[in-house]
Amino acid sequence: MKASDLLIQALEQEGVTAIYGIPGEENLDFLDSLSRSKIQLVLTRHEQAAGFMAATYGRLTGKTGVCLSTLGPGATNLVTAAAYAQLGGMPMLMITGQKPVRRSKQGQFQIIDVIDMMKPITKYTHQIVSADNIPSRLREAFRLAEEEKPGAVHLELPEDIAAEHSDAVPFTPSVARRPVVERKAIRHATQLLTDAKHPVLVIGAGANRKRTAKMLTSFVDKQGIPFITTQMGKGVIDERHPLFLGNATISDGDFIHRAIESSDLIVNVGHDVVEKPPFMMQPGGTKVIHVNFNTAAVDPVYFPQVEMIGDIANGIWQLSEALEPQPTWDFSYFMQAKQAMDAHMVEGADDARFPMIPQRVVADVRAVMPDDGIIALDNGVYKIWFARNYRAHSPNTVLLDNALATMGAGLPSAMAAKIVYPDRRVMAICGDGGFMMNSQELETAVRIGLDLVVLILNDNAYGMIKWKQAHMNFENYGLDFKNPCFVKYAEAYGAHGHRLEAAEPFAPLLERCFEQGGVHLIDAPVDYGDNDRILNRELPQKSARI
Repeated sequence: MKASDLLIQALEQEGVTAIYGIPGEENLDFLDSLSRSKIQLVLTRHEQAAGFMAATYGRLTGKTGVCLSTLGPGATNLVTAAAYAQLGGMPMLMITGQKPVRRSKQGQFQIIDVIDMMKPITKYTHQIVSADNIPSRLREAFRLAEEEKPGAVHLELPEDIAAEHSDAVPFTPSVARRPVVERKAIRHATQLLTDAKHPVLVIGAGANRKRTAKMLTSFVDKQGIPFITTQMGKGVIDERHPLFLGNATISDGDFIHRAIESSDLIVNVGHDVVEKPPFMMQPGGTKVIHVNFNTAAVDPVYFPQVEMIGDIANGIWQLSEALEPQPTWDFSYFMQAKQAMDAHMVEGADDARFPMIPQRVVADVRAVMPDDGIIALDNGVYKIWFARNYRAHSPNTVLLDNALATMGAGLPSAMAAKIVYPDRRVMAICGDGGFMMNSQELETAVRIGLDLVVLILNDNAYGMIKWKQAHMNFENYGLDFKNPCFVKYAEAYGAHGHRLEAAEPFAPLLERCFEQGGVHLIDAPVDYGDNDRILNRELPQKSARI
């Protein structure tokens, strides 16, 4: 069969149901083969958005999302999405075209070395130079994309190779089981927990990538140990749980950091070095048990005493079976911190000021989103507010990027989430700056018939950098801009546009948008005046009892 037909069959064998992207003339054989496939082509308006969508598919399903571009400028437009997937632990395959490799027709026109370009930001990159190699190269790409830590992989298919013929057949995906934690490590961890007085659980990004929620919830319920989440660990355990202390959103000084500083042992589950650490280790200080698929990357602020390496859920189960709650454990200070944090969280939730303050925005969004509703956050100062104040009830229902932390991903990520879960409520939450970086994908969302709410938090500036600028005593310069009329902008794409004029109608408007269906864009003016008072930590001193 033709090589492009073989590649499509191999993708079908891997379970691919959708490919996101923009074809070019170098992809025409591939596009022709795709037209006869069950795989859906989701045509986007920018390759970057296609990459964000494929990465988010991988994040939500654990299976490799696939995106497509042509050579040269199309491939370079995937670079940010590749880094997004690679740092964020999201399995994604990029397929890019290329000019003929056996005989050049146009010299160096549009040609750059895409393989070398992709090497630093992928787990695997390969140019296919023979149709016979397609089955093995694709299987290897999928294996590496999904193996811990998941990430981005890349295959380049030159147009002359795509037109070749081959007798090869697709490989059947292998069945693999992750190794389990060694019993000696369980015994060491059990002894540390038995000897501890103030242990605490920290749940990170790695625990949100696999099915660990049930086992971690059982562990917390049985042992009674309080827990904290990182930004990308939100929702692994329902954050309404009475032992949830809070989210490690601010670098230090927040209520939960006081709790961490008073602990003598941290059980660190799914730690990922890409996230800002919620604590800093000191020689002779708090001990750490590292529970993860891979060994710890040691640096000056992270050097665990015990490492439980293997499947996280199985490791936690083994630990729970070997351990009993200890009468010497004392969580009283943690619970004081929790009470103070909980009281702090309700401040501003019903504030009627307009433009709206972030606390009111977060509270109203939480009120209209069901337990399995998904919010996809772009990158800006509001991300801190949502990570800190928005209680996640289920795994992967708060899609935020605390790894690459790129702007422009919020809308495409929400679109991918809605494609994966068409029956759930999904909302994109973007700043005005981040939204405009991929705002053209409103047309894609309308064209493919998504039911989606897009919330724009509008302050007519790159608000996070402006806040940092002021906080660091720099003069206000270079960060303000003017926006289009977002209502008319939405309507131009065939979406529904709304502009808030007061805080009270916000939650009812959200409810109406979800009930009506279709794509709705809400322009919500926001005031970040509370940033300094709260996010710069006017909180109790370390020595104070909360």
